[in-house]
Amino acid sequence: MPKKVPLRQCLGCREMKPKRELIRVVKSPEGEVSLDFKGKKPGRGAYVCPSPECLKRARKARALERAFSAPMPEEVYAALEAQMEEGSGSE
Repeated sequence: MPKKVPLRQCLGCREMKPKRELIRVVKSPEGEVSLDFKGKKPGRGAYVCPSPECLKRARKARALERAFSAPMPEEVYAALEAQMEEGSGSE
């Protein structure tokens, strides 16, 4: 029997995709928002496809703000954009 693949919903396109294909944005218990490429950091996570279109949609809909119930720092969007331009999921 094949292993079950965990699925998560992208905040931009709202599609369910395998967790490994998405970039995780995490809000730590201290309130710090950062990118989590390994998926191991503690805190509340939200997922975005590694495509600029999905990030634009999530930003326009203020999806990250709603997911974390807090305003999003501009640095987080800049880091997500830089990560997408790099095209690699390594830290």
